[in-house]
Amino acid sequence: MVGKLPLNLMLKYVYPRLGKIDPNVIVGPTVGEDAAIIDLDDGRVLVVHNDAITGAVKSLGWLAVHIVSNDIAVRGAKPRWFLISLFLPENEVEENIDKIMAQADRAAKEIDVMIIGGHTETTTGIDRPIAGTTAIGLTTKDSYVTTRGAKVGDYVIVTKGAGIEGTSIICTDLGNLLREKGVKEEIIENGAKFLEKVSVVREALLLAENKLVTSMHDPTEAGLMGGLAEVAYASKKTIEIHKNRVPIFKETEIISSVLHIDPLKLISSGTLVATVPPDKASKALKILEENDVAAKVVGRVKEFNGNLVEAYESNGKIEVIKTPYMVDELFKLLSSLKSQE
Repeated sequence: MVGKLPLNLMLKYVYPRLGKIDPNVIVGPTVGEDAAIIDLDDGRVLVVHNDAITGAVKSLGWLAVHIVSNDIAVRGAKPRWFLISLFLPENEVEENIDKIMAQADRAAKEIDVMIIGGHTETTTGIDRPIAGTTAIGLTTKDSYVTTRGAKVGDYVIVTKGAGIEGTSIICTDLGNLLREKGVKEEIIENGAKFLEKVSVVREALLLAENKLVTSMHDPTEAGLMGGLAEVAYASKKTIEIHKNRVPIFKETEIISSVLHIDPLKLISSGTLVATVPPDKASKALKILEENDVAAKVVGRVKEFNGNLVEAYESNGKIEVIKTPYMVDELFKLLSSLKSQE
């Protein structure tokens, strides 16, 4: 079992064991919600999220900052502070820490975030660096956004394309595998540059500041389909999408085809999912376009009918998802490669 813990284990062992419940916690730990929201009793809320980077190696520092900061931005809060705990294998320590922190510094400067602390150590039992990350931001009590806010009739908007983060990781860390399978160098180089697309901070804040969304989500593990399932689960709704409307970059399509993976279930930071009332959809799309963010309406939110996601294919078939837990295609790929060693 690789990736997020299944829902049954979270419900049994994690969510019931939260210590003393604080009434100032507006949103605490639950499936699908991107970050905790804490009432500061002064008209503001503190937004905090913790995450981990375990699937990337060469781009770990860059992703560490951006992935966790995305989860603050989809709350409608600007990320301001960042902490990182680094666990390094015993070999190549100086080379690893130099590369990781240089990337983290560049990423933090790009979105105006300060790295304010963390922890760094070498440890046994790991063959790659691992990062635990925390980001913090502030917004007003009347401006925050949740994952669970999707309403019946809302349009579902997706920005950029599916599988962005997964494409960048595969092209960066598994380039030789792609070359062995005949993928052109240009595709691998372009896919590696998708690292520059993994932030959704700008577009999330644009939509939130203009009060155009009922919910937003940063689909990470299990990609777009996993993210949609989490929005549906948190909102107690069913989301209907049409797969042929989902934007997918050429590079993602090619590597997904040669590796036999589903791009809609490939880790997808950089893809923003937003639910928007019908009367605000045109304005939302226009604002994103004016700020050079590609976006498309891919579906609608419906009353819950027992399914979380109903994904229509062009041949008329419907893929139905009933659980918010799915294993990401990247982790499946890495596990398969490791078993072949």
